[in-house]
Amino acid sequence: MTTQLHAIVGPDAPAARSIIRIQKARVKNQHLTCEFTEQRADDAPPRAFCLTAQEQVHPDLLHWLAQLVPHLCLLCEQLTETPHYWPDDETGTLPPHFEAFTLTGFSIGNGGRGVTLIGQRQLAGGKVLNLTSPYVSFDDELPTYAYAGLLETALDAATTEVEAALRGKCTDYRQLDLFEPTADEPGTALIPLIPVVAHA
Repeated sequence: MTTQLHAIVGPDAPAARSIIRIQKARVKNQHLTCEFTEQRADDAPPRAFCLTAQEQVHPDLLHWLAQLVPHLCLLCEQLTETPHYWPDDETGTLPPHFEAFTLTGFSIGNGGRGVTLIGQRQLAGGKVLNLTSPYVSFDDELPTYAYAGLLETALDAATTEVEAALRGKCTDYRQLDLFEPTADEPGTALIPLIPVVAHA
C-alpha cells in the first residue's frame, strides 16, 4: 500500500505550517539556493534539505539582502563609516557608494546565534572580488562588531523572506503567447500581412 506524500515546503503546503530553520542561503542569477531543516511539529525530528528554486526570487528578498551590504563592507574592511554611510531609514535605499557591492548569500551558524556574510565587489577593471566576512556572533557580551544588533535585525528580515520564498513567494512570471492573437479575442487587432512575390 502506498501513501501519498503532501508537500510541506512550497505554495501547495497544507494549512498546518512546518518549522523551517535556514542554515545557508544564496542568490545567483535571480534563483535561490538554500540549505535548511524542516520539522512538521515541535516534537518531530528535523529533516535536512538543499533546494534550488526554479522561480525567480521576489524583489522583497533582494531588498533585504541589499540591507546586509553595509555590514559586509564594514566587516570586510572595504569601506569606512561616514556620516552618510547607512541606507535611508524610510526607504532603505542604499547610497551610491554601495553600487559596486552585492550580497550573494549568508551562512548562519551556532543555531542562529551568528552569521557569515558572502558577497562580491565589482572592480574597476571588470573583474569580481569575492568577499566572505568574518563570523559575527550575536551572543557575545562584548561584541567584536559594533553593529551586531543591527546586523541581527537585518538578517532576521532576510531569513523571513527566504522562508517565504521556500513557501512559494516569488516573482510573478507570465509566459507570452506563442502565437499571435486571433480576431476572436476582444481588444486585439490583426496586423495585415503584405504578400511577397517569390522570385525564381
